[in-house]
Amino acid sequence: MNNKLKPALIGGGILGVLSVIPFVNAVNICCCLWAVLGGMLATYLYIKSSPTPGTAADGAVLGALAGAVGAVISLVLGIPIDIAMGPTMRRLLLDMVARLDARQAEMFRQQLEAAGTNIGAVIFNALILAVLLFFFAVIGGLLAVPIFEKRKAGPPPPPPFTPAGGQSGYAA
Repeated sequence: MNNKLKPALIGGGILGVLSVIPFVNAVNICCCLWAVLGGMLATYLYIKSSPTPGTAADGAVLGALAGAVGAVISLVLGIPIDIAMGPTMRRLLLDMVARLDARQAEMFRQQLEAAGTNIGAVIFNALILAVLLFFFAVIGGLLAVPIFEKRKAGPPPPPPFTPAGGQSGYAA
């Protein structure tokens, strides 16, 4: 398990940090892409250093470990960042909507004011993100095995059994 821990920490660390940096975390809109890439990175690093061929089970375990590390980082760093950056992000969103349609910008502003800065909602959203990061990192780990593992899984199968007469029983 120790040979899986270092790749999982690297993949999960990158996954977690990139998932909480404002604007960079927008890439997660695309099927939690940072999570998939974090799981893939962990599996790639493991396959590269492993003396034996990696299996789908290895990919799933590495993705799960990387996802767990990324989820913890996302919770620990993401909640304070979201609370601190919330007003700025809301203002930027409102400005973008105002450029598109002034009438909708006013409705959007009223909705943002009604929502306010609710710490409970921030924590709930962070927990949902953590679960999604974990799930998609497992998918990334599973996807990485067939992409990066090019070694054969084991020895070739033995030749077919031939009886003492030297005939295999098959017609030639």
